Amino acid sequence: MAPQGESKRRIECIADVRANVGEGPIWVPREQALYWVDNKGRKVFRRDWSGMVRTFATPFEICCLAPRERGGFIAGTDRGLAAIDFEAGRYDVVANPEADSPGNRFNDGKTDYWGRFWSGTMDNAEKAATGSLYRFDADLSWTKIDSGYRVTNGPAFDRNRGRMYHTDSAAKTIFAFDLSESGEVSDRRVFARFEDKDGSPDGMTVDSDGDLWVCFWDGWCLRRLSPGGDMVERIAMPVQRPTSCAFGGPDLDRLYVTSARLGFDDDALSMQPCAGGLFLVEVEVRGVTETSFAG
Repeated sequence: MAPQGESKRRIECIADVRANVGEGPIWVPREQALYWVDNKGRKVFRRDWSGMVRTFATPFEICCLAPRERGGFIAGTDRGLAAIDFEAGRYDVVANPEADSPGNRFNDGKTDYWGRFWSGTMDNAEKAATGSLYRFDADLSWTKIDSGYRVTNGPAFDRNRGRMYHTDSAAKTIFAFDLSESGEVSDRRVFARFEDKDGSPDGMTVDSDGDLWVCFWDGWCLRRLSPGGDMVERIAMPVQRPTSCAFGGPDLDRLYVTSARLGFDDDALSMQPCAGGLFLVEVEVRGVTETSFAG
């Protein structure tokens, strides 16, 4: 019997790509395909609706990406914000708000419902709290929204409640902000805080009901939290380090989960042979369409 609060769901590894650190899944409706990254492996993966997986080698670390309205992608990287066209082999850095902080890199990032791109930076050594959260507008100008993070993750957006979530994984804390249509944020507060035994909250997404689905690095699980911050359920995963999740498929009724294998020896990998793979988790809810970057 599953522990109280834990759910038994059908979970399948659908792309055993063995990513060092698989991250940033994003469903791209115009291609009916899921993209995700292996930032430490300098790769981006694409899995189309038929199940075919393509791999793109990248010249630098791509840590998150989102489709652009004009085609191609915008991405947070270890060199700043980049405009990318995988088919043309174009990887152009277009903005770098932390050019004077070479030890920092971008980590997770997403677009909000109005087409702005939000991404956080972090100390690549994961030691100093030098990370900040940035908003990039369509003209590629940026605004520093918040700072003092060691390992930024998220963000995730709940339009119905005018809310944005953002995480400091090292502090094991998810924050909530009020977010206006104009992109202004206010009332930063702790939404949920976790203990060492829980693992560290990592990438996350919001479903159409407003529940927050969060992956837990070193936690062997996903947790689903209500808009009030209560745990709705814990979903055990077959890997120690699930990293991020996204809804996808034509009806946005599939939950895709990325994972990592970095740092595991052969004994640890024998217990989780699909570590670094992409997983499909059975769900009964739908996600929300991600907006393309307006720039």
